[in-house]
Amino acid sequence: MGLHPLEFSECYLDSPTFREKVKAHEAELDKTNRFIKELYKDGKNLINATKQLSMAQRKFAQCLGEFQFEYIGDAKTDDEKCIDESLKEFSAFLKNLEEQREIMMQNITETLMKPLEKFRKEHLGAAKAERKKYEKETEKYYSSLEKLLNMSAKKKEPQLQEADVQVETNRQHFQELSLEYVCKLQEIQERKKFECVEPVRSIMPKTLIIVYWQLAVQDGFHMLAFFQTVFTFYHQGYELAKDFDHYKRALQINIQNTRSRFEATRSEVYELMKRTKDTPQEHRQTSAISSEGYLYVQEKRPPPFGSSWVKRYCTFVKEQKILHMITFDHKSGGKTGETESVMLKSCLRKTTDTLDRRFCLDLEITDRPGTMLTVQALSEDDHKFWIHAMGGKEPVHYLGRTYSKERGIDAQLDDIGVSFVKNSINAIEKRGVNDQGLYRVVGVSSKVQKLLGLMIDEKSNELDLAVCEDWDVKTITSALKLYLRSLPEPLMTYGLYKEFIIPAKSGSPEARLQAIHCLVHKLPEKNRLVLGLLMKHLATVAAHSKQNLMTVANLGVVFGPTLMRPQEETVAAIMDLKFQNIVVEILIEQHEKIFGDTPSECSSAAAFSAPTRQSKKLGRQNRPLAVYNPQVLDIQTVSVGSESGTPALDEASLGSNESVSSHSSNTSAPGTPPQRAQNPHDTSQTTPSPDSSGMCSAMASWMNSVTATSATPQASSSKAPRAVTDGEPAEDSVSQRKAKAVYPCEAEHDSELSFQAGAIFHDVTLSREPGWLEGVLEGKRGLIPENYVEML
Repeated sequence: MGLHPLEFSECYLDSPTFREKVKAHEAELDKTNRFIKELYKDGKNLINATKQLSMAQRKFAQCLGEFQFEYIGDAKTDDEKCIDESLKEFSAFLKNLEEQREIMMQNITETLMKPLEKFRKEHLGAAKAERKKYEKETEKYYSSLEKLLNMSAKKKEPQLQEADVQVETNRQHFQELSLEYVCKLQEIQERKKFECVEPVRSIMPKTLIIVYWQLAVQDGFHMLAFFQTVFTFYHQGYELAKDFDHYKRALQINIQNTRSRFEATRSEVYELMKRTKDTPQEHRQTSAISSEGYLYVQEKRPPPFGSSWVKRYCTFVKEQKILHMITFDHKSGGKTGETESVMLKSCLRKTTDTLDRRFCLDLEITDRPGTMLTVQALSEDDHKFWIHAMGGKEPVHYLGRTYSKERGIDAQLDDIGVSFVKNSINAIEKRGVNDQGLYRVVGVSSKVQKLLGLMIDEKSNELDLAVCEDWDVKTITSALKLYLRSLPEPLMTYGLYKEFIIPAKSGSPEARLQAIHCLVHKLPEKNRLVLGLLMKHLATVAAHSKQNLMTVANLGVVFGPTLMRPQEETVAAIMDLKFQNIVVEILIEQHEKIFGDTPSECSSAAAFSAPTRQSKKLGRQNRPLAVYNPQVLDIQTVSVGSESGTPALDEASLGSNESVSSHSSNTSAPGTPPQRAQNPHDTSQTTPSPDSSGMCSAMASWMNSVTATSATPQASSSKAPRAVTDGEPAEDSVSQRKAKAVYPCEAEHDSELSFQAGAIFHDVTLSREPGWLEGVLEGKRGLIPENYVEML
């Protein structure tokens, strides 16, 4: 379980549980601060060490460049001239290499060190400053509160009123500061996900890796063994970077998605905080079954010690009439004390005639006959709140808010409403299903409200929008969304909101579908009818996504918050927005099954476990190292081989991931690890640069100590039989077969295929690897997890 969201409503209760959550967030930021400090220190040491290495390399290069051979005789042969120039070549190579290293060090400083230190000082430093203000304001408020509660009730009324106003001012300031601090904590927790990772991702640019690889391979056939070792090192780094490249690209997308979600949710959170500040009574956390807050409890002691007042956080469970009390003192660093529970029999207001304190109550305890427990509330309003909660007659009024009434729209899910939905869907599909940005491009607000008001009025709702040109498509789509948002209860109901969210957060696609299928059939009949109409319509819209650009994912973003929302607007609910989108995506993609079939069985505890996938990632230690072996190095042999039976890999065959994943080698190079031989589609064994096809062939032969083998395209002829090895049966019987994706899948390697649920694969055959199939999707051939598809 990660960090709990900090709800703005909890700032008003300021419970021990809330304080524990705040401490957990503070501890996490402290840990992040220490991590960045340590990383910054290690980075400085790394840069200094690299500078020392660079200086040594430059000195070594200078020494090589200044040395000259002396020869016997009055003329040099061509071989002697080449040898004489070799040390200068070596010197120039090392100097060029060190220039690149200097560029890399500057890049690390600018893209890693400075951004991390800036994040630590600006954001973590700001959080630390806010924390000090929060702790100082906590001390100030609770000290003034205790001083007020200890005041004699017999003081003059103006004095009491002045003290009340002062404490109320302190309370409001403390709660506003608490809201801002909570918002700042959560903002930094979300921001660090990409602010800390993005600089680390960018310290090894792809262009620099290519430069190193080119430096490592140039003049490879004329270098001494020492320089061959240098080339081997950098070439191995290039190979490892190529292995890591697919992960880096995926991470870049993940970071961008996280940043986009952060920007979207941040504005939502700040808007919620503003509304909470403006109307705190509306957002104060209340429950139908319990009441919570602080009370000072009188603890009587034997004479002559008198009594003391101890602050406790109390939770009163109304049905059982049980009062749970936890001792908690903010001024002692938030230390939690003993817990006690009592059963309440009655509650009486205590007058100031018998006790010289205001806001007191006498509680009669069931298991302590004849004993009264005296407690003191924090203010007059708080006093009324507890009297009401424990059976008093002074009600507490909370400000309610209805989404539809604010807009003067009385939207109901009745026959008129269903008719409007059908009318709108029919008009959109006939007039504008190919319009770009359908449902994202909004209409003029005044026109939208006018149209909706017209359509839900039973006297004027017979207008056919499919033929009426007075209302454009964007006005109709906006009116439909406004109608769904203005219903007294969202279409997928408040009661089932959490149940819909749970399967979206975890589980296999099959388990998600089963759970959502069952939940849809728990909806009221009219809700399910309208939801089914809408999902069928959205599937039609998504089918035209090439024209309207509204994919299933885009529609999920638009309709997630419209169709389902929690009854209480909280920070946790804002964080669940992405899961609302997932639910809507599943409803659109699987609408025929969900709304067409009645679920066979609905288990209350569905097993959310994703189907296991065979991992194809090879450990980096299994990569064959390129070592210097002058005994097999023969340029002429390589050249002849390339011209006569062993063609070099050309740029067209290796210029893209699609081409690479569509080729397989029919023969394995000697010395290849066994894991590599079992994976005919793994292209990481040979990673030539597209810059020079001839050099790629020579390097492949040189690095593996064998002549480069040709790659046989499988995608060019779907009927070509595959090679049968290790006694495998022929696969002609399953060729030309088709398969359909049951779950979406994201490729973890260039030789795998990425696909969405419902994708159709052609020419599906068994793979040599257990648990995998091979097939063609959109002209690209690759590997498919067997348990993610069903054969057609």
